[in-house]
Amino acid sequence: MKKLIIFDLDGTLAESKAALDNEMAAILERLLKVAKVAVISGGDWPQFEKQVLSKLSEKKRLKNLSILPTCGTKYYHYQKGWKLLYAENFTAQEKESIISNLHEAIQTCGIKFGRLWGRQIEDRGSQVTFSALGQKAPLAAKRRWDPKFTKRKKIKSQLDKSLKDFAVNMGGATSIDITKPGIDKAYGIYKLQYELGIKIAEMMFIGDALFESGNDHPARTTGADCIQVRDPEETKRVVEGIIFCLSGPKANRRTA
Repeated sequence: MKKLIIFDLDGTLAESKAALDNEMAAILERLLKVAKVAVISGGDWPQFEKQVLSKLSEKKRLKNLSILPTCGTKYYHYQKGWKLLYAENFTAQEKESIISNLHEAIQTCGIKFGRLWGRQIEDRGSQVTFSALGQKAPLAAKRRWDPKFTKRKKIKSQLDKSLKDFAVNMGGATSIDITKPGIDKAYGIYKLQYELGIKIAEMMFIGDALFESGNDHPARTTGADCIQVRDPEETKRVVEGIIFCLSGPKANRRTA
């Protein structure tokens, strides 16, 4: 029986940079009644406030929710308000090296981006994120740009050579996330194990980028059960099944 259900955010619980829709918010609140929940994603804390927390109305359930921004390099837990438990931040020199090598990799690959919506490179403290079309690009444009990850794989290949002391993973619709080595979603899962006292065997991870080099893939290395989903609609159906299993036969008969 699973005690902790862990989610990716963009592409799993919501569309890229979008808030949970009403159905997903309601399903997540039902899940919080029967299990602990964690969300690990490349976005920083303000993105979680906008996409997730603003859509949850049952504040009393927040004690069952853990938030791990920037691919698990930060950890927030609810204790009469949201508290930051840790942050694996870069030094100024590390950020300078990462950003310089990102620019060089982009130039070497010769990839064209066309119109940009906001900054391409964002310093998130514990993570540097490259968003090919900019941080505020519309979802339709992002979906068209690199649906098979071909362009980002070229950039990642260059970064794997030039940033050997860092972890480089693809996520979202157009992004590449760079963190300290070993500081990724697997690291976040082990932190959850320590902080919550829940065994890996009692966890389940759900994400849309569990393929090799995807930023959800490190979750597989922990031994946690993982479910690959196509999009938030498939996530809803998966979570409804989990709720049914965790609620028990009596609860399900009452809601039938």
